[in-house]
Amino acid sequence: MTETETHTERAVVAKRVDSGTASTEEVRDLARAAGYEVVGELTQTRTEDPAHHIGEGKAETLAETVAATDASVVIFDNQLGPYQTYNLGNKLPEDTRIIDRFRLILEIFGQRAQTRKAQLQVELAQLRYELPRAEAKASLAKREERPGFMGLGEYDESRERDIKKQISNIRDELENIEQTEQHRREQRRESGFDLVALAGYTNAGKSTLLRRLAEDLDVDENVDLHPDLDTTAESEDRLFTTLGTTTRRVDMDRRDVLVTDTVGFITDLPHWLVESFKSTLDAVYRADLVLLVVDVSEPIDEIREKLVTCHDTLYERNEAPIVTVLNKTDAVSDAELQEKREALSALAPNPVAVSAKTGENVAELRERIDGELPELVEERLVLPMTDDTMSVVSWIHDHAHVDTVDYGDEVVIEFEARPAVVEQSRSKAGELVPAESA
Repeated sequence: MTETETHTERAVVAKRVDSGTASTEEVRDLARAAGYEVVGELTQTRTEDPAHHIGEGKAETLAETVAATDASVVIFDNQLGPYQTYNLGNKLPEDTRIIDRFRLILEIFGQRAQTRKAQLQVELAQLRYELPRAEAKASLAKREERPGFMGLGEYDESRERDIKKQISNIRDELENIEQTEQHRREQRRESGFDLVALAGYTNAGKSTLLRRLAEDLDVDENVDLHPDLDTTAESEDRLFTTLGTTTRRVDMDRRDVLVTDTVGFITDLPHWLVESFKSTLDAVYRADLVLLVVDVSEPIDEIREKLVTCHDTLYERNEAPIVTVLNKTDAVSDAELQEKREALSALAPNPVAVSAKTGENVAELRERIDGELPELVEERLVLPMTDDTMSVVSWIHDHAHVDTVDYGDEVVIEFEARPAVVEQSRSKAGELVPAESA
């Protein structure tokens, strides 16, 4: 299915919480992102019912809502077990499809996956989702000594082995892709580029911030491009615009910087789903600096919860410094911003507050990026005047920040660069053979 295609199906969203009030805002956003028309909702606060997830009486109310709205799909903002799905199906009008939160997310991912890497990650997540269900079918079929027990589908004892084999094959292919991407990152570092990654939850404003920071020129990543980075497009308030990474070049005066925007986090992702998309986050794990973008207009408890989850994910494998960016300052008052700064100080010390939308404080963020990136090394080279000297000088100009160049009987060049570039420049200088005296 292409991104321009949409479902014609009408959907009722449902959500159960153990305590408090159930909010359906995010699941509605997810449903719309998948192309569904949300025509009704049902919520319940109670402990999980083993048979129906929601209470049996509430399940009957759900069936009435589906019939009244002429919906063909029920989307749960919860994870449903195979028995619960079967029992709910018996309560709902015939042919009503039931989708839980994670199957909905996988559906969105499947629609947006355009590169081989993204497609493999979606397939891996789908298989990891299916595996426990295949195991449940096998267990029940063996116990009852008949296939298709409780409507769970026909039992095939080879299905589990097939799924595990497919998972292993996909992991091997993803590892090969990551090795290629890591080689590309190292080549860029050797060419003098600093690598900065944007991380954070969906709709925090990462893509808009990338537009603010970056030049117009795209860097060829051979991956999906965000539609809102097209020169004629505006940033969109959408979830999962792409599964790929978009890399853009940022002019930082003394540095050549590449900024990569990655797929955003979403709340309540199970471990198996996060694991399936870990290779997408390698652009974050292998960066020189991570900008953790937060929507500062959200409630403080929600921001705190998201920061904790991001830290758990990022600090697991990341060694680069992390700078928290409090985005969307245009949507809060100065007093509210200060209050949230203080409340979040333990999780986000010394954050940078910006508005990617208006450009407020983006210059300050650039300065912070420059200060947090690895120190540049100062170098002074004295080069003999040969036929190849100017090509070396040109290479240094392309890969470093040149302070001065003096031309005489010899060429003296002073510059700042990453250590790898300094080493390369010394090697190139050593290869220059002085012209013999007459």
